[in-house]
Amino acid sequence: MPSGSEVRAEFTDPAENLAFDEALLREGPTGPVVWLWRNPVCVVVGRGQRIAREVRVDECARDGVPVLRRASGGGTVFHDPGNLNVTLVLPGPAPRPLEMLGLVMSAAVEKLGLPARIGDRGIFVGDAKLCGFAVFRTKDVLLAHSTLLVDTDAARVGAYLTGPPPDPKPLDSHRSKVASLVDHGVRLRLAEVEDTVRAAAAGLLGPLPPREPTAGELERQQSLLWSRYEFPDWHAEGRQRS
Repeated sequence: MPSGSEVRAEFTDPAENLAFDEALLREGPTGPVVWLWRNPVCVVVGRGQRIAREVRVDECARDGVPVLRRASGGGTVFHDPGNLNVTLVLPGPAPRPLEMLGLVMSAAVEKLGLPARIGDRGIFVGDAKLCGFAVFRTKDVLLAHSTLLVDTDAARVGAYLTGPPPDPKPLDSHRSKVASLVDHGVRLRLAEVEDTVRAAAAGLLGPLPPREPTAGELERQQSLLWSRYEFPDWHAEGRQRS
């Protein structure tokens, strides 16, 4: 496999983060790419999900919590600065698209001293979900990303997401009890957690030297902001600007 890299990029707006996340896929890298990032407080729904089934809309409006849509599938998640996002982009077809992400994140969790169990769409410690997974791919490139709850308050997660619906649909989120690293007694600085994830990824994928975003990635991000992530209909209904 061609040599990989870790993108070092920080954006303060959740729409910019989601656009850059997809841009890494669309640019079609030839080797593995890892990106670690965080969002301010927001709720992010999966590509085909219906907001009314997933989100406590009135509570989000009351507290000024934006609701956004990403390009990948998977369930709805609550983001805040205590929730570390890990994006992994891999070239080539992947018959088991979440396999490498699961290996990276379980290795990271075990390096943090916790027993990791890969379960339904994420990693669990005991009966509580610590990491959630989602995936999106083109014909030639796979993007898989994970959340890692570092010190997010579990009560805040439940405050903005709905409970299990009485009439489950295929695209509905699978609600699980959640707990952060802090809840499990792991109290590390964010930089230490990030370094642990980097070490786990490098151990499985080879060296991942840091780099700045390429001009192509940033241009693609701007294009995706225009067509999707700064277009209200994308977030509300999944329709992009043509």
